[in-house]
Amino acid sequence: MKRRDFINNSLWVAVGGLLLPSTLLQACRKPTFEPEQPFKGKVVVIGAGVAGLYAGYLMKNKGIDFVIVEAAATHGGRMGVNTTFADYPIDTGAQWLHGRNSLLGELVEATKTHITNDTSELYYWFNNSIVKELPRDPFIFEEKNLPDVSFIEYAHQQGFGSEYDNIIEAIAGDQGAAASQLSAYWNSKDEEEWVAGSEDFKFKDSYFNFIDTNFAQPILSNIHYNTVVTAIDYTTDQITILTKDNKSYTAEKVIVTVPIAQLKKNAIAFTPTLPKTQTAAFEKFGMGPGMKVFLKFSETFYKPVLYGGATCAAYADDSVGKSTNNHVLLAFVMGKQAQTLHGLGSDKAITAALLSELDVMYNGKATATFIDSVVYDYTERPYIDGAYGYSTIGMGNARKEAAQPVNNKLFFAGEAMNRNGHHQTVHGAAESAYEALLELLGL
Repeated sequence: MKRRDFINNSLWVAVGGLLLPSTLLQACRKPTFEPEQPFKGKVVVIGAGVAGLYAGYLMKNKGIDFVIVEAAATHGGRMGVNTTFADYPIDTGAQWLHGRNSLLGELVEATKTHITNDTSELYYWFNNSIVKELPRDPFIFEEKNLPDVSFIEYAHQQGFGSEYDNIIEAIAGDQGAAASQLSAYWNSKDEEEWVAGSEDFKFKDSYFNFIDTNFAQPILSNIHYNTVVTAIDYTTDQITILTKDNKSYTAEKVIVTVPIAQLKKNAIAFTPTLPKTQTAAFEKFGMGPGMKVFLKFSETFYKPVLYGGATCAAYADDSVGKSTNNHVLLAFVMGKQAQTLHGLGSDKAITAALLSELDVMYNGKATATFIDSVVYDYTERPYIDGAYGYSTIGMGNARKEAAQPVNNKLFFAGEAMNRNGHHQTVHGAAESAYEALLELLGL
């Protein structure tokens, strides 16, 4: 929920009407989006998440023939909105704009979209009580040259006892991972390249609606829903894309934007098979269980942000930046905790487990004031299978290897494929689409 960064300021330059980081431009052969010769072929984009939508939006503006094939019945991927649970639209997936120094930050300013800096105070559940300060600062993962061990192992090496374990889980969970799976070294290396800024922002309306309005609505006629791609044959110049219901598409170029979990499980069969260096890179990514549970109460009895729960390591007041009379608490559950709650088998059981923990923390006020809940479990959601990609122990340069184009025919985008420190974010997914399209156009 809170992204800490190493680089708060960086040089950004205008490119094709958008702001792109200097680190992204260094990966491109030319600092322009205008091809010397217009691309005359057809492009098929696999997936209508943020990366796919943004790629389509850019191609429509450039007059490129394209179609987006999406496995689900809706677009947005790991983004969504619920307009009935509360008196304001709830972002069921991504909801924070992490920093303003990005192409989406520029779009927010250009469209005068209302956002609020989330400066919520952080509290801790520590030794069975709520505290504002801890004996030791647990944010120890921002130094350079950390060992390539898990977050929890590094914390223990630094003398943090088991009483800090769930707080470490919350910090790792912010990266979409269990503390036992996330690499201290490689996560630190990732953060060194972060240039978006250190502040987090909430949308007065919703993040999903912002993306929907600006990127999806202009290209709806190009999106084919309920279309599950099972195979891509790029043997010849004319690429063939096969679907589960025996439909086929042909194209000169394909942009693959499916989540890394789908690539790891070989949900799409490639002919010829992808390079071994690339498939080996896929395997090095982590993409663990993830869940968001919104709990509505008759009053606000809870702290703005609380780290350290054994059932849920991170709770946050969801009303920040919203116009609302409701009292909605978000349980942001990642890693092993999400897996445990998922295993309970029902939304009712998940809610009961969270209320039980909150009752202990707040002297029974959770159950006494509870109104309703809604659960969004991405752990085994079809065509997604998890939260977002993170760097595991031994990650190495897997992120760059995974995103490499293949034979100038296949191009890869999505949050996990962002090579410039902005993975795990909406703006990172959009940036990866921009870079994939530059590569596709030979720029």
